[in-house]
Amino acid sequence: MRRKQNRDLTRSYSRAQLAAKLRRLADAIEDGGAFTIQVAGERLRVPASATFNIEHERADGVEELEFQLLWQTR
Repeated sequence: MRRKQNRDLTRSYSRAQLAAKLRRLADAIEDGGAFTIQVAGERLRVPASATFNIEHERADGVEELEFQLLWQTR
């Protein structure tokens, strides 16, 4: 199996797009299932075993809130 390249990117979405993605994610979490999402042309499968974190940063008058989903790949 070919190893995927490292990547680190950020994509912006409209409120409606983000709400739809979060709604699908929330449904998958409640159902205890995996979640599939496409980001910048790549489909990602987030397994039900993923860890969920919320991170808050504040510096120089700017605040950031990140919702993180972490999982191991094989």
